[in-house]
Formats: sequence, C-alpha cells, structure tokens
Amino acid sequence: MIMQSYEKLLSVVNNAREDIEKAGGGNRAAGTRARKHMQEVRAAAQEVRNAILAARETPPKA
Repeated sequence: MIMQSYEKLLSVVNNAREDIEKAGGGNRAAGTRARKHMQEVRAAAQEVRNAILAARETPPKA
C-alpha cells in the first residue's frame, strides 16, 4: 500500500513538470495548471503519510 501511494505521488509530480516549467517562463495559464498540480501533489503526499501511519499501527505479519 505504501509503495502504491508513493508511485502515485511520483506520477503526479512528473505530470506537473511541463506546466511548472512553462509557469516559470511567465505563462499564466500554465501557472494556474501548476497550482492545481501542486494541490494534487499535496493530496498524494497525504495518502503516503496515511499509508505509513496505517502500516505502523498494523502488527507485522509473522
């Protein structure tokens, strides 16, 4: 579960790259899309945190 959440986070970050580069060049529409991507990154990072906490609370399999 943790790795699946982490892979999703990486995917979201990689998808944001083009718009972030365009936003750095002054493209305002790309800036709006980049901010949306950053919200998705935030949500995906929270999923990773929750998965790690859940794994910590679950006893290890013997």
